[in-house]
Amino acid sequence: MSLGILERVKFWKNADRIGPDIPYTHWRLHFKPAMRKLCKSKFKYFDDTAEFRPGAYAIGCSNISIGRRCVIRPGTMLFADSYGEDIGITIEDDVLIGSGVHIYISNHKFDNPEIPIIDQGHNKPKGVVLKKGCWVGANCIILPGVVIGENAVVGAGAVVTRSVPDRVVAAGNPAEILKEIKG
Repeated sequence: MSLGILERVKFWKNADRIGPDIPYTHWRLHFKPAMRKLCKSKFKYFDDTAEFRPGAYAIGCSNISIGRRCVIRPGTMLFADSYGEDIGITIEDDVLIGSGVHIYISNHKFDNPEIPIIDQGHNKPKGVVLKKGCWVGANCIILPGVVIGENAVVGAGAVVTRSVPDRVVAAGNPAEILKEIKG
């Protein structure tokens, strides 16, 4: 059964998400004052200097914190739907995030080969933290439970399955530490 237009508008207005698939709010991302007001109302925390650009997605906004001078660019997906748990994504201050980055706090279960994966539910969510000053290159995928260290660099296209320590460069699939960043 299809939702009527009034039901859709109500869903779009109240949904714990932002993205191009939510037209009631997405247009506001094109105007900085409207973007900030929307993001402050949706996210757990959204700094006055942060930006959430048109074309980006956030699911589970109430479990996402975005710090000072962070920009969420087009094509980025922040998936923090925690299925009722208080676990989410924390992006600390001065974090650089390239376009098309995907961050997930949970994943589908696939333990039972006799049951279609779509029917197995999700694993328990694990929070993700991007620490102060780190840089996550374009099109990276960051999986549940990962912490990207302070002033660390994750190369474009990396698939980050394990935490990355402070002040290192990591890249690849799966991401591996390539070198330390020394002053």
